[in-house]
Amino acid sequence: MKIGFDISGGDHAPHNCLEGVILASKELPADVKLVLFGDSIPAKEYFVSKNIDPNQFDYVHTTEVIEMGEHPTKAFSQKPNSSIFLGFKHLKENQINAFASAGNTGAMLVGAMFTVKAVPGVIRPCITGIVPKENGGYGIILDVGTNADCKPDVLYQFGILGSICAKEMYKINNPKVGLLNIGEEPEKGNLVSQAAYNLMKDSKDFNFVGNIEGDDIFSDKADVIVCEGFVGNVVLKNSEAFYKMLKQRKYEDEYFEKFNYERYGGTPILGINSNVLISHGRSSPLAFKNVLLLARDMVNVKLDEKIKQVFQ
Repeated sequence: MKIGFDISGGDHAPHNCLEGVILASKELPADVKLVLFGDSIPAKEYFVSKNIDPNQFDYVHTTEVIEMGEHPTKAFSQKPNSSIFLGFKHLKENQINAFASAGNTGAMLVGAMFTVKAVPGVIRPCITGIVPKENGGYGIILDVGTNADCKPDVLYQFGILGSICAKEMYKINNPKVGLLNIGEEPEKGNLVSQAAYNLMKDSKDFNFVGNIEGDDIFSDKADVIVCEGFVGNVVLKNSEAFYKMLKQRKYEDEYFEKFNYERYGGTPILGINSNVLISHGRSSPLAFKNVLLLARDMVNVKLDEKIKQVFQ
């Protein structure tokens, strides 16, 4: 197995990226090779300074970086020697099994859509967020930012994608799918929510449990929470802000520690023909370690293949 990693991506690259690589290398098995995309010269020098053998990693030397503020589509096409462009090139050519980056999110989505492309039948690929449950388990919410506006059939497919991810990655048997709404009744919500409910209510593709409200998100009512990317992103950022506020106030609680994004490292793009993961731009070494471990798990369970099989 080969996992590609963008060491030029993120607010604190390459330091945090390389520290994350060191942490991950201590936990990954010998048959997993990390392929580092970025400026290889300072990377190798950094490993040597830390008494780490640089030869245990593979390198794809790059001379360009897609910066956070650049236009995703233009930058991706105009910077063929960037770490993100070359990462997707290697992924498309099956030289690596997964690719992770904390770089320009838009460029990562462009690469996913125009290089490895969406699984045939998937209308809109999406990204997920982890939802810590009060009972100690986990659920997922999708979409959390890729698709701000969605049609009912797209939301329906999110139920399928989320169910596959919850089952394969988080070992949730027959995951319960809920549609995030402003009320439990079928007639509640906007026109899109009402139409989506009517599509989902008789579904044989997943275990639909109906509408759920905002105060149900962290309960056991649903394992997979479906919503538009606009709503999902607000929920995700609100949860992160609440966790940050608790830490600033020095409040310690085992449950609320599960809201720390560093524990999860990043999120997969669901519905594309390979394994691509996006991390926070501000990711710490711990977050990078965990996104690399998540990439290994995605490859091991063959998540992309399971999604292809369902949509065939």
